[in-house]
Amino acid sequence: MVWLLRFVLLLFIFFLFRYAVKSLFTSKRKLEAARKQKRFLLIDNEDVRKNFLLTYKGAVFAGEKYMGPADNTFDVVSILIWPENTVSLKGLVKDDFFYIDKRIQECYPNAEIHWKSPVKEFLQ
Repeated sequence: MVWLLRFVLLLFIFFLFRYAVKSLFTSKRKLEAARKQKRFLLIDNEDVRKNFLLTYKGAVFAGEKYMGPADNTFDVVSILIWPENTVSLKGLVKDDFFYIDKRIQECYPNAEIHWKSPVKEFLQ
C-alpha cells in the first residue's frame, strides 16, 4: 500500500513539473515578454486558418491571413492587421508600420497587407 502511495505521489510530482515547464515556454508568455521589452516578435503557426500575433515597441497587433491563388499555387494573398489596444500605438510613427509590413512580407511574400482603423487612416 505504501508503494502505491509513493507511486501516485511521484506521478503527481512528474505531471506538476511537466505542467510548469510547459507553461514557461508558451507563445503567450513569449509575446508578453517581448511586449514588455519593446522588441519585435511574430508568433504564427503556418496554419492559414489561425490568426497571428505580433508585438513591436510595446504594441500588440493581430492579423488574419486569407488564402488564394498566387503564381500557379495557393498561398496567403491577403493579410488584415489591427492593433489589439489603440492606446499602445502612442509614439509609433509611419516608419514603424512600414517596418512591420516589411517583416510580414518576409514571411508571406505574395501577400497584400491591409490595416484596420485607426492605422489605416494614419498611413493615408
